[in-house]
Amino acid sequence: MEESKIPNQKKSDTTQDLPKHEEKICPNCSRIFECKVGSISLCQCTKVTLSLEERDYLALQFADCLCYQCMEKLAFEYRITKSYKALTWSF
Repeated sequence: MEESKIPNQKKSDTTQDLPKHEEKICPNCSRIFECKVGSISLCQCTKVTLSLEERDYLALQFADCLCYQCMEKLAFEYRITKSYKALTWSF
């Protein structure tokens, strides 16, 4: 049985319920970037791989999304600080 083709009839699409892209301002550097929450696999934040500790570190400091440059920079700073704290100094 063929589907009836009625003009202007829309099929229900689950992606219609998701928010589209939105411009955000990075709370760290004030850079404008596009958040693609409707297509998360295309979002700029997927360029950065964060450990659970790094995610927690960023979440404690910021309540909203960061641009990927700041995520990379702050995650690097976290790793450097963590490695300095792990050093034992003996003179």
